[in-house]
Amino acid sequence: MLSEYTKIPASMNSNVALKIIPGHYATTHSHITNYMELGTMKTRCSEAHGVATILAMHYTISTPVDTIVCADGTEVIGTYLAEELTRAGVLNYNAHRTVYVLAPEYAPNGQIIFRDNLQLAIRGKHVLILMGSLATGLTLESLMDGVRYYGANISGACAIFSAVKEVEGIPVISVFHPEEIPNYQSYPPTDCPLCKNGTPIDALVNSFGYSVLK
Repeated sequence: MLSEYTKIPASMNSNVALKIIPGHYATTHSHITNYMELGTMKTRCSEAHGVATILAMHYTISTPVDTIVCADGTEVIGTYLAEELTRAGVLNYNAHRTVYVLAPEYAPNGQIIFRDNLQLAIRGKHVLILMGSLATGLTLESLMDGVRYYGANISGACAIFSAVKEVEGIPVISVFHPEEIPNYQSYPPTDCPLCKNGTPIDALVNSFGYSVLK
């Protein structure tokens, strides 16, 4: 599949590019018309740093950030983002005057867990949530609820790609937006016109990658 991709450069940094493949794809909460390959942006240091730099531009010194919670395998980006926010003077209130970077653990039932030894980075902290991609915002909503359960305050949410502009009143900052993706559409699984027209699903996808349906 990846031999057929098209690159879409980020408007704020042409060295950061999103690889897309048109088709019919099923996510957890929707059906979408483009697969977005995020792997290199999440794992290659130069691209991860580029993504972090773009995201950091949207936050000011009035935005308190103690902790960045990294979902979808975005820890490399999160580490660079913490560095950029610290350099920019974004306020933090933890005892060490630094930014924590961590990923949530998930129980078998999907519940978010932060073990006792990591709760010091969550409880009472100002948390910025970082994700790979958002089609509907439902996954972010669940993650926000889980973080709040541990006593955190949500300072903001950001992603590599997001089709939603806010979730629960929290603005979602992203590097790439739907209007930049040719013919991008997202449909509820029960009301997908591609399914109704008999177009087969090419792959099951999430922020980690895809599984082709044979």
